[in-house]
Amino acid sequence: MTKFPLLAAALLLATPALAASDLDTAYKILAGKRFVDLTHAFDATTPVWSGFGPAKMAPMADPKTGRPYTIAKDGFHTTWYELVGQYGTHVDPPAHFSAGGKTMDQIPLKQMILPLIVLDDTPYLKREPAHAFSPANLAAWEARNGRVPAGAFVALRTDMAKDFSDNPARFKRSPFPAWSLDTIKFLYEQRGVIATGHEAMDTDTSEKMAAETYLLSHGHWQIEVMDNLDQVPAKGALIVVTWPKVKNGLGFPARAFAIVP
Repeated sequence: MTKFPLLAAALLLATPALAASDLDTAYKILAGKRFVDLTHAFDATTPVWSGFGPAKMAPMADPKTGRPYTIAKDGFHTTWYELVGQYGTHVDPPAHFSAGGKTMDQIPLKQMILPLIVLDDTPYLKREPAHAFSPANLAAWEARNGRVPAGAFVALRTDMAKDFSDNPARFKRSPFPAWSLDTIKFLYEQRGVIATGHEAMDTDTSEKMAAETYLLSHGHWQIEVMDNLDQVPAKGALIVVTWPKVKNGLGFPARAFAIVP
């Protein structure tokens, strides 16, 4: 009779070690994969919506003396940043468009690492440079690659990222290749995706920003101004994305990268 409690205790004691072993194995697998940075570096020249204006960056000064901190004098130096939350590669939480929506500090941690699906809009752009990725385009993608899985992060590749640094005026063009409202609704309502992202500064080019308004007002979040989606396969990768935990934050530059099989 005493063997069974002892066996149960042994299993309980072994469980933490087993979990640690699983995580160690997972890390070794991930560390051996290729990582692709999906984030643009930004500075005061970064393209931004004219309604926000460029960032300002300057050496931080001692408030008592007005003199910038220096390594030679103080042993350190640092930068004062002044920028809008929606700057460079950034997160839009639901509260960006919805008064009652979640702020960026309320987005669950488990939503920051997800299966990554990349939809390619570029084949349609020679014929229609501002093509909106449609449900028919999505159906064609699924016929080739299989159903978009529930719980995924879905990104739209347009190659606009190539203009971000080299041709910022073209990057800011309007109209631009984007999502269609019907595709966004289908992905969230019929496929159960967690979040979406794209290379442009906005989700769509409709006058009322219909797709962006829909997804944010329905409790979803997105990453805008993504980079290097041309280096990630259509499926099979993971995305890791994070941002500062600003209390009641309405958006902030984010760091996103893909782990590629």
